[in-house]
Amino acid sequence: MERAPPWAWYRVRHVGDGVTLIDEPFIKEFFRCNVWHVRGSDRDMLVDSGMGVLSLRRHIPLVSEKPLVAVASHTHFDHIGGHWEFPERLAHPAEAAILTSPDRVNTLAQGCVEDTIFDQLPPEPYSSATYVPRAAPATRLIEDGDVIDLGNRTFQVIHTPGHSPGGITLFEAGTGILISGDIVYDGPLLDDLPGSDPLAYARSLERLLTLPVRVVHGGHFPSMGAERFKERAAEWLRERASGRQPPS
Repeated sequence: MERAPPWAWYRVRHVGDGVTLIDEPFIKEFFRCNVWHVRGSDRDMLVDSGMGVLSLRRHIPLVSEKPLVAVASHTHFDHIGGHWEFPERLAHPAEAAILTSPDRVNTLAQGCVEDTIFDQLPPEPYSSATYVPRAAPATRLIEDGDVIDLGNRTFQVIHTPGHSPGGITLFEAGTGILISGDIVYDGPLLDDLPGSDPLAYARSLERLLTLPVRVVHGGHFPSMGAERFKERAAEWLRERASGRQPPS
């Protein structure tokens, strides 16, 4: 398979509200993580960091312009690969050990990371057979109700287990922005992975539905407005209540 040039590996798109989407366009959409950069007056925030096959700091100047806190929505391989590059790293206690000692099993890279997830392979020396995220121990543990303060804006931490035990979402009340990780996005929602819990998933979605959300920036697929968010969550809850597999 052809390898992508290093300069083209990342893609950057501004989505408004001081939020920028960074992603890896040569990874197929189902596996492609959304990396969210949020601009603050005192410091910036990065939610998730992709596979980490190339340096974010080297190729995306935006992430080095000012002090930055890197938050892990959860610790699957596609979300934490670049965390080691940032000196301030936040994660929920339920998954902090994975950031400290990631391997192919506990990050779910085993069985997922194969050449077939790419349209073009990362530049050399990348190898799917040996890929594993680098260790990036959390420098601060965040729990439900904590606040991430960027100076002129704050995000509330909401513990939303279900997809994974330590999954979190971040809500900014002033703008109605929900950065949701993998608990909800506009695509197939996964509750059958190692560490997943469908009952906790349902409770997390029901809780998120009580928030005055305006826009959802998920861990995968395009962002969605409030109505699509409510529709997507209701679809999952309805299908799970009936005992059927939720639609994609």
